[in-house]
Amino acid sequence: MRDIFLKKINRTGALFTFLLIPFFIFGQAAVNPAVNSEDVEIGVVEHLDEFLPDSISLINENGEQVWLSDVIDKPTVINFVYYRCPGICSPLMEAVAGVMNKSELVAGEDYQVLTISFDPVETIDLGIRKKNNYLGLMSDEKAAEAEKGWLFYVSDSASIKRATEATGFRYRKTGNDYLHAASLTVVSPKGKITRYLNGMQFLPFEWKMAIVEASKGQSGPTMNKVLRFCFTYDPAGQSYVLNFTKVGGAVIMFFAVVLLLYLVLKPKKKAKYLN
Repeated sequence: MRDIFLKKINRTGALFTFLLIPFFIFGQAAVNPAVNSEDVEIGVVEHLDEFLPDSISLINENGEQVWLSDVIDKPTVINFVYYRCPGICSPLMEAVAGVMNKSELVAGEDYQVLTISFDPVETIDLGIRKKNNYLGLMSDEKAAEAEKGWLFYVSDSASIKRATEATGFRYRKTGNDYLHAASLTVVSPKGKITRYLNGMQFLPFEWKMAIVEASKGQSGPTMNKVLRFCFTYDPAGQSYVLNFTKVGGAVIMFFAVVLLLYLVLKPKKKAKYLN
């Protein structure tokens, strides 16, 4: 009986290892695998413990020119988007609104969020309209906090380049739109990069810890290395198309798990013996 059990365990382990191969193959499409930062064209190259430069100019919601270094006076979460984005920018900012709404920390006092458009042709009027949309997703109390603690900006191409290079945010223009990742950069009150938050969902505890660590100037590892990307843009058809490589990987993983469960859990047939 013991030998049969051990054989079953060994067979299960071998099958599980074999079935994980598609996961590693297709999963790399969503993970930044580059050892050399120069290999990353679209994604995020982490610059932990580095400081943002002083020469980054922004246009605030009042149409005034300000310096990013002057704006950062508390733990700050920076997210780069472009306001016309038809892909992940809206879900990303909805996720930010959601975690801010759930957080016990007070936006504008304990921390702030800076949303910066990396499209130099966009105006702050569009940013203000977007801000009002996301404030509408929050409770009245949290929306009042975010009115002062979630600030929207636009900028010129030179400052955008300095800001995105300093934070390691890599993107590419394709037609009238951009290919980019969904990621947040957490910065200390002194402008030191302390953490990156990737993906489209943020836990209140994770959010709080990132802000608390930033307040102390302590950097922390990125727990979620998986980046979400906009759909692939098709210049010929002037539309966004689904990335079938990622979808195919998910489908293969689903059927692989089903097969594994079937092989492990299927009942054994009793052997028939002739008298």
